[in-house]
Amino acid sequence: MNEPELETLAVGRVVRPHGIRGELVVEVLTDSPELRFAPGSVLGVQRRGVVRAQNLTVTAARQHAGRLLVRAEGVEGREAAEDLRGVLLTVRSDVLEPTGDPDEFHDHELTGLRVELVSGDEVGAVGEVLHTPAGELLAVRTADGREVLVPFVAEIVPEVDLAAGRLVVDPPEGLLDAE
Repeated sequence: MNEPELETLAVGRVVRPHGIRGELVVEVLTDSPELRFAPGSVLGVQRRGVVRAQNLTVTAARQHAGRLLVRAEGVEGREAAEDLRGVLLTVRSDVLEPTGDPDEFHDHELTGLRVELVSGDEVGAVGEVLHTPAGELLAVRTADGREVLVPFVAEIVPEVDLAAGRLVVDPPEGLLDAE
């Protein structure tokens, strides 16, 4: 019997290699970097939505010039580190603690939520959460089959109701238009 596939949460993005020994400069995407990047932590590797079979085991992490430098088993030398440029580092949803903040959500909690306008009109559903350097975007699949990227900020997404399985959007003019 097949086990259900677990959701993953992005906790970091590899920005570039650092030095010649295989250290990775990581943009932190979690409020708990001390937990996620602790020595022994196992991180998934995802590139452009595709989960790779590869996992990384953290051997060391340290702060440097406002970024996190991470060493991982098997990443030896600059070339190996360069191969990881741009990948998202993820953890499985079954190892996550509750956020403790009613205004913070894990990606897997948002995926699949029904998206409605403030008026109550249905827009579609959240397909995935994209982590970009400019911030998080909700990839919303509209009722007519289009994909619309909605910035996940309080001004545009004023309400998230996990219990009801929906979130409310108040988009600026043109955000949801077909062209």
